[in-house]
Amino acid sequence: MPDHKNMDPVRHITVDSDSAQRRLDNYLLSHLKGLPRPRVYRMIRSGEVRVNKRRAKPGYRLVPGDVVRVPPIARFDRGFRARPRPADSKWITERVIYDDNDLLVLDKPSGLAVHGGSGISFGAIELLRAAMPNLKCLELAHRLDRGTSGCLLIAKRRSSLRKLHHMFREGEVGKTYIALLAGHWKGGQRIIDSPLCTEHRQGGERHVRVDKDGKSALTQIEPQVRFDHATLVNAQLLTGRTHQIRVHAASIGHPVLGDCRYGSEDYSLEKKLGLERLFLHASALNFKSPSNEMYIAVESPLEDDLRAVLARLEGEAGKNADQKS
Repeated sequence: MPDHKNMDPVRHITVDSDSAQRRLDNYLLSHLKGLPRPRVYRMIRSGEVRVNKRRAKPGYRLVPGDVVRVPPIARFDRGFRARPRPADSKWITERVIYDDNDLLVLDKPSGLAVHGGSGISFGAIELLRAAMPNLKCLELAHRLDRGTSGCLLIAKRRSSLRKLHHMFREGEVGKTYIALLAGHWKGGQRIIDSPLCTEHRQGGERHVRVDKDGKSALTQIEPQVRFDHATLVNAQLLTGRTHQIRVHAASIGHPVLGDCRYGSEDYSLEKKLGLERLFLHASALNFKSPSNEMYIAVESPLEDDLRAVLARLEGEAGKNADQKS
């Protein structure tokens, strides 16, 4: 006998115009985050899922007004990720720094994954869905590494998501990062043009390396403040590859401080500065609205822990200048 206490109830979802022409299988996968794909297809083929009280094929194209029956799902079904409780998710709304009818921008804290998976029950997007249950659609328009803080763009409509994805692909979204790199940067602005290849290791861990046969990747780095053993820079992503800034910076001998994957194994500088995280912050996004082409520019200030690291570096620089004089 199934344990009904651990079952989500039957749901009847009315398809709106924003989901028109979506395949039934893709529509279900978006509503049943984390449920294994084979399980979703079994539900459709067995008739557990119905459209307008009738069986439907996975490739059926939905039309506005269709009523989709979603059967009870065991909350502990294998692979089905836990859902955060609304009461434990409200804090995430305080970090929303821009919000309109099409999208929102979240000031994501370091250490929070953008979504659940690979041993993580839930991330930023699941927290937002729990905190904003009245919104039918909340989808990631792009991603940030777990250790990276700052501007994360979330679509609130399927139509907006499609347009934003197109804009990211075409380079129509400006993305600026602030990073603290190891070493004293010589010279001025530099564009790193090195193709990147992503490897999937055991357990789903991703590792990226420079490889001539990889995908094209361009990063523009401009030094802002030079210290004796580190350099504060602005980095512009001209393409959007996994771990791009981190790998490109490491490839030229200036890894991002606090990077335990691509940086140096010597963390003496991080310990001296009290840096306990990746010093990489998505500081700004600028783009045109997907609905009316209004120009949108959003900024996220550096978090206090990163400002404290810079203050220590400035203090060290001041001491050294006094000693030289």
